[in-house]
Amino acid sequence: MKITAEIDCTPEEARRAMGLPDLSPIHERYIQTMIETMESGVKPELLEAMMRNWAPMGEAGMTIWRRLFEAGKPS
Repeated sequence: MKITAEIDCTPEEARRAMGLPDLSPIHERYIQTMIETMESGVKPELLEAMMRNWAPMGEAGMTIWRRLFEAGKPS
């Protein structure tokens, strides 16, 4: 037996129907913080810290990224 149901609702209505929290204020604050950071100028230390957090395997991952960037530099 196969049953197909089509529900026509907005993403907001679907979120409420499933009982998920409204994260709009958090998202807006995050976007505002990113805009402020970009407008104030991004420092190399900030980029390194971000890459360190995102890179897998900690320092070993950073070494891999560093080698990739160095290999791509024009001589």
